[in-house]
Amino acid sequence: MRYVFATNNKHKLEEVRQILGSRVEVLSLNDIGCDVDIPETGKTLEENALMKARFVWEKYHLNVFADDTGLEVDALNGAPGIYSARYASLENVGSNTPASHDSEANMTRLLRELGENNNRRARFRTVFALIINNEQHLFEGIVNGEITHQRSGVEGFGYDPIFRPDGYDKTFAELGSEIKNKISHRARATIKLCDYLMKIEH
Repeated sequence: MRYVFATNNKHKLEEVRQILGSRVEVLSLNDIGCDVDIPETGKTLEENALMKARFVWEKYHLNVFADDTGLEVDALNGAPGIYSARYASLENVGSNTPASHDSEANMTRLLRELGENNNRRARFRTVFALIINNEQHLFEGIVNGEITHQRSGVEGFGYDPIFRPDGYDKTFAELGSEIKNKISHRARATIKLCDYLMKIEH
């Protein structure tokens, strides 16, 4: 089976390929010659994931899945949510500063806004949109946890150094990819996606 994962994020590709293993061949946007910055203008994770998948399907007519992931922090009313990847660059609203995927800056802003707030509850949520033969399907994965007061660990990416999942005393960045890829939001959504793909192939 061959599917396009509508991303060029090497971290996401590596995670998904590790989880799916040899059962599914996963191509990146680069692999199919797509160098367009696909717009993500939806108001929900579901809308953004579908937008990316629909773009690839309509342009290339290849079976495709796309994801959108957000970190939702209770004390910040669910922020940064759909803006997680460019959270820091949105501080200067109205400026001409381009949206940035600067993980260090994003974590700095998040920790600053939380301050000493004792409510550190948060969740990572991933939504995959799959389009096969123009039929669309959605798969969601959630992992609950809390935001730490400082960065810990060097593995992973994004907010991993400040997110500690429930049931563990270490952050995602300390746990390492082997454990993270079994319990993470993306892992849970990917497993649902993979189970569906396995079912329709048999």
